[in-house]
Amino acid sequence: SANVRKISDIDFFADLCTPAELQEMSRRMQAAKMLRDGHIYNEIASSTGLSTATISRVNSALRAGGGYSRALDSLEAEQK
Repeated sequence: SANVRKISDIDFFADLCTPAELQEMSRRMQAAKMLRDGHIYNEIASSTGLSTATISRVNSALRAGGGYSRALDSLEAEQK
């Protein structure tokens, strides 16, 4: 089922990444959501602690329609 897969995904990332790496991925996903919601770089930097250079890279990837877009679409669909 989808829920079992999600738990397996979480276990996989917990095994693969350090806690700091997981936190960084979380902050980047938060930045992607904030960018999509129309927040400006300075607000995102203040809220997440990310540099504006990192936010710019997230924004470029988000605009390209890659993984950030798919992940955010998936999360938004789950919340409905």
